[in-house]
Amino acid sequence: MTNKSDKVQVSFRIDKDDKERVMEIYNNLGMSLSTAFNVFVKRSIIEGGFPFETRDPFYSKKNMDELAKRIAQAKKNPGEVHQLLDD
Repeated sequence: MTNKSDKVQVSFRIDKDDKERVMEIYNNLGMSLSTAFNVFVKRSIIEGGFPFETRDPFYSKKNMDELAKRIAQAKKNPGEVHQLLDD
C-alpha cells in the first residue's frame, strides 16, 4: 500500500470537451478522473504497456483479407483499357 506522502502530482493537458465527456463517464461509474487515471497506470504496469489494443483498424485481419481478395480479383480481371480523349 502506498502512503499519502509517497504520492506525486501529475499534470497533463487535454481538450476541454474531452475532459468534460470523460469526467461524465467516470462520474457515472462513481470515480474521479484521478482514480480513473490511477486505474489506467496500474493496468499499464500489469500489462507492461497500454492496457488495451492500440492498433490501426485499417490493418485488422478482416480488412487485410478483404484487400487481398480485391487485389486478386483485380489481377484476375484487370478490366478494360480506354483511350483518353484528345483536347
